[in-house]
Amino acid sequence: MDASDYEHGTVPADQRKGWLSIAAVWIAIGIDLSGAFLGVALATGMEFWAALFATFTGSMLLGLLAMACAYVGSVSGLSTAMIARAVFGKVGGAILAIALALSLLGWFAVQAGFFGSNARIAFLEITGADLPVQVFTVIGGVLMVTTALWGYRSISRLSTVAVPLLLLLLVVGVVVAFVKQGEGGLHTAVDVQFTFGGAVSLVMGIFILGVVSAPDMARWAKTPKQAMAAGFVGFFFGNSIIIVVAIVLARVMGESELITIYFALGLGLAAVVVLILAQWTTNTTNIYSAALSFSSINGRLKRRTLTIVGGAIGILIAVLGAADFFVPFISAIGTIIAPFGGVYLAAFIAERAAGRFEVGAKVAAVHGWSIAAWVVGIATALATTNPSDGLGFGAFTVTTIPALDGLIVGFLAYLAIALLRKRVGRQAPRAPRASDEERASEAAA
Repeated sequence: MDASDYEHGTVPADQRKGWLSIAAVWIAIGIDLSGAFLGVALATGMEFWAALFATFTGSMLLGLLAMACAYVGSVSGLSTAMIARAVFGKVGGAILAIALALSLLGWFAVQAGFFGSNARIAFLEITGADLPVQVFTVIGGVLMVTTALWGYRSISRLSTVAVPLLLLLLVVGVVVAFVKQGEGGLHTAVDVQFTFGGAVSLVMGIFILGVVSAPDMARWAKTPKQAMAAGFVGFFFGNSIIIVVAIVLARVMGESELITIYFALGLGLAAVVVLILAQWTTNTTNIYSAALSFSSINGRLKRRTLTIVGGAIGILIAVLGAADFFVPFISAIGTIIAPFGGVYLAAFIAERAAGRFEVGAKVAAVHGWSIAAWVVGIATALATTNPSDGLGFGAFTVTTIPALDGLIVGFLAYLAIALLRKRVGRQAPRAPRASDEERASEAAA
């Protein structure tokens, strides 16, 4: 199998894919145990209908943002890290690529930790043997890294098989739960722990890194329209399905672990399949995009080598307990990475005509105004995040959704800076043209 993923260039036309296969990848990424974990948290911390509305609102916003980010990736043909290089410059882009890669590596570790803890429960239920959680974390991590070595093609094939099975097993779980328990649990009163805006921000935060890094997959689309269709379908449905299922099952069954719920329903085998496929498809993509980001720093860095090294580091972090910091981590991702998405969308609108996003275009060392817009977006997200919802100060609100606040302000800040720079450039005095006598004198000299 060809291992090239064109990490330093564009995907050839004959290698491009249809929208459905790309959407399947994103749906497969979205169906994971972190979504189940968040769904359970919302089920126990919000009223049922409020939790559902927050989930659909956050997923709708993700789908719309994914359309824009996927368009940039498809038109430019560049990976997210290469886009960061065009927007922030060689040095600034390297810093952003490292931030993206570390976020993805951390997300890989969190997801591997979820896999380990749930695989341990499944193994105990089936065999009665209680093995250390670290054993399952390592096995799952190695499985995910192995698939990522082969790049997008293997991820696409895996997703094509996994998505129909995952959807079927999730629907079966909900149906069996209602048949056995009824709907009474849906209306049980709970102590409200999340604000609506905070809940929406968490729903977005769980997949915002995927939205911002959407160009990594969208550059494989045959056309920009197909990339946008795949982005909306993949992120809206991919993000909402597992959260909604977890909310419903947690309410109906009164349990906090998805795997435990499936075993209680007599669907133990289905639980194991859901566990393996959900985390396999999701985490393979995390380590794939992390390696792409690292490889953009220097043309001599090979994606496959970085996949192995990054996977080993991620597995080690997972074994050390990264999953214990799940909610603070997704809050931090929304705060730091979401504004970057706003900045590169604005840069694409303002600078595309100048050829800034073309392969081989000249890149400055640092674009300070891009970094300034990013910092303004981060500061806004920090200021609008309630401390009870995650990383922030709760100083004021804009949309009540901090991750979206940071992205919008980063977008507007860059556009404002670009407009100001153009205006200053037009008003700058030009050197007077030399007279004919002066030019003749210079020529004689």
